[in-house]
Amino acid sequence: MTTAQPQQDLAVQPSPLALLLLGRQADPRSERGVECPGDLPSPSDPDLVERARAAKEKLGDKVFVLGHHYQRDEVIQFADVTGDSFKLARDAAARPEAEYIVFCGVHFMAESADILTGPGQKVVLPDLAAGCSMADMATAEQVAECWDVLTEAGIAEQVVPVSYMNSSADIKAFTGRHGGTICTSSNAERALNWAFEQGEKVLFLPDQHLGRNTAVRDLGLSLEDCVLYNPHKPNGGLTTQELRDAKMILWRGHCSVHGRFSVESVRDVRERIPGVNVLVHPECKHEVVSAADQVGSTEYIIKALEEAPAGSKWAIGTELNLVQRLANRFAAEDKEIVFLDRTVCFCSTMNRIDLPHLVWTLESLAEGNEVNRIQVDKETADFSRLALERMLSLP
Repeated sequence: MTTAQPQQDLAVQPSPLALLLLGRQADPRSERGVECPGDLPSPSDPDLVERARAAKEKLGDKVFVLGHHYQRDEVIQFADVTGDSFKLARDAAARPEAEYIVFCGVHFMAESADILTGPGQKVVLPDLAAGCSMADMATAEQVAECWDVLTEAGIAEQVVPVSYMNSSADIKAFTGRHGGTICTSSNAERALNWAFEQGEKVLFLPDQHLGRNTAVRDLGLSLEDCVLYNPHKPNGGLTTQELRDAKMILWRGHCSVHGRFSVESVRDVRERIPGVNVLVHPECKHEVVSAADQVGSTEYIIKALEEAPAGSKWAIGTELNLVQRLANRFAAEDKEIVFLDRTVCFCSTMNRIDLPHLVWTLESLAEGNEVNRIQVDKETADFSRLALERMLSLP
């Protein structure tokens, strides 16, 4: 029998953090924004699909809709192109005739699109609260303080920053300003090889797991060559000697989705599905990557399943929307594809972009009302572009 809650509990006000996570407040130090200023259509509106289609038709070539692989199907059906964050940003830049770029992804992705597109194009994010927890784990102030720590340790001149694409424009700009490059999960090995040709050490931001996995698995460094910089501790929680001895200075950040997979998940799925191939994203923990059969980026995962023989069995360690879409796509080929973990886990911020938000966005634009535009200031954009250009010129 359930005991009724005391009446006074009902009057408890949500904390600032709770409001922030709900998209009802803004944090200037965070990528998260506020809920859309208009009235969203009801999720139960039976005409949502038709409304989205009609608004998109009315806009015609003026709009180009980008859909990240992790988006829900109800949104993906309206995407002109799908892909990972960098591919989508480049696709947007290749469509200069599109006045509006509607990015169905998260905030840092829309920033990258704004950096790479032309001055006459406007990048729109259907829900400003669609941020990225990983990107939020490294703020400009924290990274500047880290550089001060490296300077005081006498090693800053030896350090080359390498920042993952999943970072804010401020972090990309820091990287460009300090002679570093951006990387994706597909080219992280090339980026690190380049960085070690420029300097003796790498500061890898903001995903510790991609940095560690690439350094150890691909470059042959040891775990002892890597140290973890915690921005919430004095000196990053490291001694000056530890910083001087390290080759890889990893930022204490991670993906909340990929970080949940465990070695137990791998063992469990092998017991449940004999002969299963375990394929995980390199944002997973090092021990999970070590226990898997294959490791690769989102594009790698899709290609591996496309080329897999009929009747093969796969457990995939990446975002659930994509895994479900791939399972449905290859079911006719008798490929068994399951989510690596027993617990359902979507990317919560990515899932903020739903059909009501997309309909509201498209209808607003079709009526001539510009909403939720993402703009990166010129100085930040210039240094970010410099870091991105270094990535594009990697050998």
